[in-house]
Amino acid sequence: MITSTAIASEQSIPLQAWLENPPPHSEWIDGKIVEKNNMTLKHSKIQAKLATLWRNYQNQHEYDGEVYTDVPCRTNKQGRSPDVAYLTPELVEQYGNEKVLPQSFPLTAEIISPTDLAEEVIAKAQEYIESGCQEVWLLFPENRWIIIITQQSRQIYISGETVSTQLILSGFSIAVDELLS
Repeated sequence: MITSTAIASEQSIPLQAWLENPPPHSEWIDGKIVEKNNMTLKHSKIQAKLATLWRNYQNQHEYDGEVYTDVPCRTNKQGRSPDVAYLTPELVEQYGNEKVLPQSFPLTAEIISPTDLAEEVIAKAQEYIESGCQEVWLLFPENRWIIIITQQSRQIYISGETVSTQLILSGFSIAVDELLS
């Protein structure tokens, strides 16, 4: 996520320059490269766990497609790098060899850190939805909340509940506490 603690390049660069060679763990926000620097052990653990769970579910249920972490995509407004993302087989076939996906991933997850600003988190989720994403997961490890946003709905899952995919990787579910521990 982009936070007030993220480091922005002093120099403005064109989006095309970022798209041609996006630095690892960065996003292109309002003309500047912003380093995603709020990764903690907990954040990384949850990111790896969710990517593995989605990949295992995909393999067990013979869904084609690919699961990625920290992978660049182009939204209608910015250059983003979701924490975890799933790309459908059709989009893998079409864009699987590109440096940057030219749209949002169909299923995207962002792990929220305590320093992330609520307005930025919500705006980023909306940006993904407006750019082709069908389902966004916002994971709040400290509060043990997961918010799922689609074009049609917004759902909040809390500690003690089970969260499920809504539109992509249909049928995947996990206990909030298990994922966020």
